[in-house]
Amino acid sequence: MSTYDLNVTATLIWYYYICHREVWLMARQITPDQDDSNLEIGRFIQETRYARNKKEIQFGNLKMDILQNDHGKLVVVEVKKSSKFRESARMQLAYYLKELKTVGIDAQGELRFPEEKRKESIQIDEEKEMELERVVKDIWRIAYLDIPPKPEKIQWCKKCAYAELCWA
Repeated sequence: MSTYDLNVTATLIWYYYICHREVWLMARQITPDQDDSNLEIGRFIQETRYARNKKEIQFGNLKMDILQNDHGKLVVVEVKKSSKFRESARMQLAYYLKELKTVGIDAQGELRFPEEKRKESIQIDEEKEMELERVVKDIWRIAYLDIPPKPEKIQWCKKCAYAELCWA
């Protein structure tokens, strides 16, 4: 992997807060088991919830679930299967907001957990921006390791679509 091959994406931000080994695998475009039931459920929710809203808006290397105008304010909406990975979701959405801000677009964020009928507003602030700058640098460090970080048994492993790459 050359130093110009990696674009840090919001997906890498998401995985950073869950598992650094997943960051390494994703950064190298090693895809998880696409038939994994959790991925299928996530795709189903993505396709069926909020059907009237436009889905997956791409802006540069950002792929946002929903963009909407709320009384003149741009709102970036991220839809998640559950709130189990709330911190990952918050920082993923904050990354979208930070990247939009760098090109002069002021937006708010909203996390939606349709299966739980819950919403959460997210704002970008200086503290989140500084954390994201640190995380991006660490993602670069992880991505350019010669070998992936060693697998660590964490609570998410048994439902992970990368499990075979770690534990087979």
